[in-house]
Amino acid sequence: MKVAVIGAGAWGTTLANTLAKKGLDTHLLVREQELCNEMKETGYNSVFLPSCRLCDDLQCDSNPEKVLKDAKYYILVVPSQFMRDSLARIKPYFPHNPAVICASKGIELNTGAPMSQVVHEALDGLTPRYGHISGPTFAYELSAELPTSIVLGCEDEKLAREVQALFSTSYLRVYTNPDFRGVELGGAIKNIMAIAAGMADGLKFGHNARAALITRGIAEMSRLGVAMGAKASTFMGLSGMGDLVLTCTGDLSRNRQVGLKLGQGMKLSEILKMRMVAEGVKTTESVHFLAKKLGVEMPITEQVYRILYEDKDPAQAVCDLMTRDLTCE
Repeated sequence: MKVAVIGAGAWGTTLANTLAKKGLDTHLLVREQELCNEMKETGYNSVFLPSCRLCDDLQCDSNPEKVLKDAKYYILVVPSQFMRDSLARIKPYFPHNPAVICASKGIELNTGAPMSQVVHEALDGLTPRYGHISGPTFAYELSAELPTSIVLGCEDEKLAREVQALFSTSYLRVYTNPDFRGVELGGAIKNIMAIAAGMADGLKFGHNARAALITRGIAEMSRLGVAMGAKASTFMGLSGMGDLVLTCTGDLSRNRQVGLKLGQGMKLSEILKMRMVAEGVKTTESVHFLAKKLGVEMPITEQVYRILYEDKDPAQAVCDLMTRDLTCE
């Protein structure tokens, strides 16, 4: 059974390595030839996962035809804003009705499309079977075989059971949930709240403020999710509350680190020069657009958007949040 993993960032490399260590015939598509050569020669991904020694059985290649040919499962771990173009380039190598499991967290700019929509549109005519993996996961910890739990959002019960068994190990526990839309949205929107929590910590607003942001962040995530056809209960699970708590409190979170630096007075342009790329920056723009389009109230997202794209002062943004019209929970 061959598994193709597309995308050799930290998370893609970690997932591919996890599968290879299980003895599965795992092939990782590496876009950069230089990085691919290094991974083959040294057994390390020094750019995205330098601390992890890769399994000797993991096959790395930059040739999409070689990686994708005859695979039974296709794991997508491409940054969300590049997903559509990436799939368009490699579409000729997919079979009809492929099992596509997305592990990317984000919402496409301009269209406001979640990854499930992007995948189905980019692979139009192939009728992909879709699932989405998300949850509280730092790549470094899973690569070190520390206990981790994730959720697979998938409507196809048979495929869900297959992929659950595919990824499960003694240190990686996989749950299933038919609400793939809620799973994929939770993993995307929580990055905005992590930026907000980081800003609050950068401003030294304390634990009370962080706890309030996390709690009200869940409310925002749920409102938008329900408006897009997801179930509110999904956001109380691993892909919602679980991932939100991790990214709002864990220092390994790039989104939280961006927020911390904003709260400490740095401008977004300065942070981006440091190559501190965080999905939440672009997701904020996408979700802000979606919220306006669907008429969903998202005050935290609104303020994060104004800080990132209108240069609003973070302290003033918090003040504006605290002095909004009073309402019930």
